[in-house]
Amino acid sequence: MATTTMNISLPDSMKAFIDERLRDDGYGTASEYVRELVREDQKRREEQKLEALLLQRLGSPEMEFDIKEVRAELAKRLSRKK
Repeated sequence: MATTTMNISLPDSMKAFIDERLRDDGYGTASEYVRELVREDQKRREEQKLEALLLQRLGSPEMEFDIKEVRAELAKRLSRKK
């Protein structure tokens, strides 16, 4: 996996918060912490997309769908984000 360097500026209060997370939650670096936050956001957005799709399907006159297919699609989408 290729990596790219990215510099960000934070106020002192946010830097202190991240330092606490590193100390209290066992992250090795600020990069590890930020990567986890991004992964969680990606996962949340995928879940929102899936929920919107499900709601759309439920509102459709052709409401039939197989819950096993839905679960398989969710698992496939979530595994792509790891």
